[in-house]
Amino acid sequence: MRLLPARNCFGWRLVPEVDFLQRGYRVDCSRVPSRRPGPRVPPLTPAPAYLASEPVSRFSARLLLVVTCLWVGVMNCPAPLIYRPGEGWTYEAVGAGAAWQRKRAKDQLAVAQEAFDAGQYRLALKAAKHTTKTWPLSDSSGRAQYLIGRCYEARKMDERAFKEYQKALTKYPKLENYSEIQQRQFEIANRYLGGQWFKLWGYIPFFPSMDRTAKLFDQVNKNGPYSEIGPKALMNIGAAREKQKDYRLAVRAYERAADKYYDRPKVGADAMYSAGIAWNRLARRAEYDQSIAGNAINFLNDFKALYPDDQRTDEATKIIASLKTEQARGALKTAEFYEKYKRYQGALVYYNEVLVKDPKSIFAAQARERIEALKPKAQKQVSRWAQNDARMLERERINATNAPAGKTSKKAP
Repeated sequence: MRLLPARNCFGWRLVPEVDFLQRGYRVDCSRVPSRRPGPRVPPLTPAPAYLASEPVSRFSARLLLVVTCLWVGVMNCPAPLIYRPGEGWTYEAVGAGAAWQRKRAKDQLAVAQEAFDAGQYRLALKAAKHTTKTWPLSDSSGRAQYLIGRCYEARKMDERAFKEYQKALTKYPKLENYSEIQQRQFEIANRYLGGQWFKLWGYIPFFPSMDRTAKLFDQVNKNGPYSEIGPKALMNIGAAREKQKDYRLAVRAYERAADKYYDRPKVGADAMYSAGIAWNRLARRAEYDQSIAGNAINFLNDFKALYPDDQRTDEATKIIASLKTEQARGALKTAEFYEKYKRYQGALVYYNEVLVKDPKSIFAAQARERIEALKPKAQKQVSRWAQNDARMLERERINATNAPAGKTSKKAP
């Protein structure tokens, strides 16, 4: 540790270098005192801030060095990631340049097709996007847009592929492979119906969604409502809603299919039967609302009447019988509710309804027993209500007779 001379009110003394700098002074050798006796000691002047704080000055120097190195590296480094408006970010290998670019749309499409056939989907995607961006009105743009969807589908990015296929159908409706694109959209939607997960930002598997799957099928149906896959897409909307346990929306989809394709017996039969099954599943979850079971019975009866030769009529008959048993069970539950709160007349009404709905079920035997047990109680309750009503009428008559003449005359019309 060096010792530097310093002066205060008591004279000159030696101070360690650390304290010397922390107090904000440095040695100025340009001015030397000549009148005072003693050793020739240079005077003290305030030190600048960068010497008063040595750690800060070191940090600044290191930061300056890092920034300089980064700047030099960026100035000398090639840019492999390139952004083109309408095409997005693309990767260019160092030294490769734009070897894949061509000056004609037909040649550019050939590059995309060759890359796709070779399994180089990134290069094919680049070339196809460049074709649609540079030559949007050429004859090659429709095929290039189709290749964009194929590249995304090959890379397992089905949702983006579906959107690119939709662009092809919307912008280029006269494509020769229009039906093929529709079929590919239908297959993508079917994969999501089977449980495939949608991806976050197109890359991270996030969750399955029957809502989004139903929207995909709805779009497929709009693209070709009377094509071969149009009715199937509408029926699959109902299947997606059933997986969602939303049976009312499922019935709505099946009803749309039955109304829209009434002239196609197979589609109409499938729609009517599926709607009845959906109502049946919903009826199993409702105890007191027996109108749902009634809707299921009506749909299945219509199915049997409109398509008597269908192989599923026997199954529909069994389901109707089970639904009537379900209606009897619901009526029994309602009767028990009324009996619990001593509303015996209402309980008898619903116990009798059990016998009407399904007289051969196990619920009918319970209903008969309860009817026999509740009849005396109901008669007593009715007679008691009648006596109470008679007392109230008598009381009103007496009050009206004893009322003053002025009040009675006012009540007269």
